[in-house]
Amino acid sequence: MRIGCVKEIKKYEYRVGLTPDNVKSYIAHGHSVGIETGAGEGTTFSDSDYIAAGAEILPDAKSVWDSSDMIVKVKEPLEAEYPLMREDQIVYTYLHLAANRPLTDALIDRKVRAVGYETIRGDGGELPLLKPMSEVAGRLSIQEGAKSLERPSGGRGLLLGGVPGVRRGNVVIIGGGVVGTNAAKMAVGIGANVTILDNSLNRLAYLDDIFGAQITTIFSTESSIERALKAADLVIGAVLIPGAATPKLIKREHLKVMKPGSVIVDVAVDQGGCCETTHATYHDDPTYVIDGVVHYCVANMPGAVALTSTLALTNATLRYGIAIADKGLEAACLEDPGLSLGINVYKGIVTCKEVAEVFELAYSNPSKLF
Repeated sequence: MRIGCVKEIKKYEYRVGLTPDNVKSYIAHGHSVGIETGAGEGTTFSDSDYIAAGAEILPDAKSVWDSSDMIVKVKEPLEAEYPLMREDQIVYTYLHLAANRPLTDALIDRKVRAVGYETIRGDGGELPLLKPMSEVAGRLSIQEGAKSLERPSGGRGLLLGGVPGVRRGNVVIIGGGVVGTNAAKMAVGIGANVTILDNSLNRLAYLDDIFGAQITTIFSTESSIERALKAADLVIGAVLIPGAATPKLIKREHLKVMKPGSVIVDVAVDQGGCCETTHATYHDDPTYVIDGVVHYCVANMPGAVALTSTLALTNATLRYGIAIADKGLEAACLEDPGLSLGINVYKGIVTCKEVAEVFELAYSNPSKLF
């Protein structure tokens, strides 16, 4: 199979879908790899690194798309890339379609086979390709939130860890999954007061076992969220429903009870966000203020730490990519039902139930299509 990797064109996205080591792995399995020139520069991988690994360097994105059976990316295709997609081509990347109707329509119209990292399931039901970026985003959320709390950034001028004689900051994390757990690790490490809300008692018990008296766990209801927001200096939105739009747990009216200069970091922005006032921002202008509350809503947070993120992501994506290349998408999915859940659109048909429901589109189980 011919594997292609293009330079990401999303604003301030520095990650890359394949590393030189990944190229070596594909070639060792008998495949060829085309890389757009400059694709790895944001992650410190040069064209010569890819050439040494055995890849062919191509002059532009169109050359890669035109010559490849499978495109391996990081972020979803943008509008400029829609015309480059070919019928039957495999597009293997993050998609987050539930918050992106134009891309959904484009994938349907182009009749590609679109595999979303974020909906592939592991043997235990986990999300193995979402986990590494959730880990990065969770840890980064505290780092960016702490910066946003500084007065020059529009925040309260509060140091999360406090100093002797001055109270620590209150961090409220809504959602106790991978993002929330990693955010808690960082917040506890800084020395903040940490509260985690989740609607799973089993998850709260697990978090209590891990962190003990270092955190407070609260069952998530509308009332408990509102009470927590009143006391919060930094709020981390860490809610996820795989493949679906994120529920709006932080309402516009909640902002009025929050402290002036407090901060919301909505990590769920890729799936629409868990705050009603969320809209996507970029690294060059990451925040905005509504009702006195600073919102940090960068949709590709891990792109800021591109080298760490690329290595963590490709460590996870490689084995599935090799399986698809070796066996073909359909055969690989028949062997691994968890991989088949990654197919969001297949030759013009929506095959992710959550996406079909949010846009009221026809749905078909991918296993019935091949």
